[in-house]
Amino acid sequence: MSDPLNAFVPGSQVFVTGASEGPLAGLRFAAKDIFDIAGYVTGGGNPDWARTHDPATAHAPVVQKLLDAGATLIGKTITDELTRGILGINAHYGTPVNTAAPDRVPGGSSSGSASAVAGGLVDFALGSDTGGSVRIPSSFCGIYGLRPTHGRISLEGILEQSASFDTIGWFARDPAILARAGAVLFGSAVEETPSFRLVVAEDAFAVAGAAVSAALAEPLDRVRALAETSESVQVCQTDLKDWRAAMGTVQSWEATKSFAAWVDATNPRFGFDVAQRFFDSATITDADVAAAGPMRQAHCARMAEIVTLGTVIALPTAPGPAPLKGLSQTDMWDMRARISLLTCVAGGAGLPQVSMPLGRVDGAPVGLSLIGSAHSDEKLLALASAMQA
Repeated sequence: MSDPLNAFVPGSQVFVTGASEGPLAGLRFAAKDIFDIAGYVTGGGNPDWARTHDPATAHAPVVQKLLDAGATLIGKTITDELTRGILGINAHYGTPVNTAAPDRVPGGSSSGSASAVAGGLVDFALGSDTGGSVRIPSSFCGIYGLRPTHGRISLEGILEQSASFDTIGWFARDPAILARAGAVLFGSAVEETPSFRLVVAEDAFAVAGAAVSAALAEPLDRVRALAETSESVQVCQTDLKDWRAAMGTVQSWEATKSFAAWVDATNPRFGFDVAQRFFDSATITDADVAAAGPMRQAHCARMAEIVTLGTVIALPTAPGPAPLKGLSQTDMWDMRARISLLTCVAGGAGLPQVSMPLGRVDGAPVGLSLIGSAHSDEKLLALASAMQA
């Protein structure tokens, strides 16, 4: 398999032909290397994880659904190690190419899937999104991406990081293909453009700053034109840092629980950034998690208050375009902190979010996102298509 973008796991020659007929017949897809594919090791972006695990005995159900619908799987894509990254840099397998901005990182942890879609190697690709791992690569690579409602799609057969926040998402260059995959995975048709009330997240736009706000002004006006009513609010009544801290505490604690026994037994090789994240999260206590509880509850309550049925929140997907390659560790941590201020809004409340490639800053893509109420995923897919029209 030709891989000019370093999007696929080295040595991965996965090719599974889909059903001869079905709603996805003729489409090719890839899957992040956290999805089980029968006969292949699920490598998780780390060679020691791959070395210490056996090949999967069955396809993950989400993969099987796509195959049954006629799509053909052509490979397993690179991920940040054990999904614990947001910029798309893998110390072992390299950084997939961001074809929209080749001097910049692709975003992670679903970096290879985003790269393969943006570069036209596949029609769509599976990723996962815990703290932004579909939404951020979508924004950085200039493609469409959906993080579904938490719990909407089964996580069976995938390498899980944080059960409270993990979701299965996907990418496409065309919102119609994003919606076709969604119709299969949700088991329901994507409706016509729905009526909705628009809420613009003022505090999220403030995080992104003037350049991103200017780049997204025209597409935001187009969303307003589709809405029945529109208003602007501060989505967080205190500070988005409070929501980020509560989500970060629980997510990191759960990630440590997911991998602690394996790390202890294996003493694996990690890139510096991922090793630092495991080191820091190991200090989180049960008491810290309990202390984060009231803020998590307040976050969910506030979002439920704003995102009533038929309401959509608009916000920038990321605080800026993808960072240039070679970012210092200090700048990397600063960028991650700013990113998580935006991704925690939907992620911390388990809500669906679609990212659309509708702006550019410094010649690189920036995404505009729409967040809907729980289980309004199909409405968001319909709105993404309407925005392209």
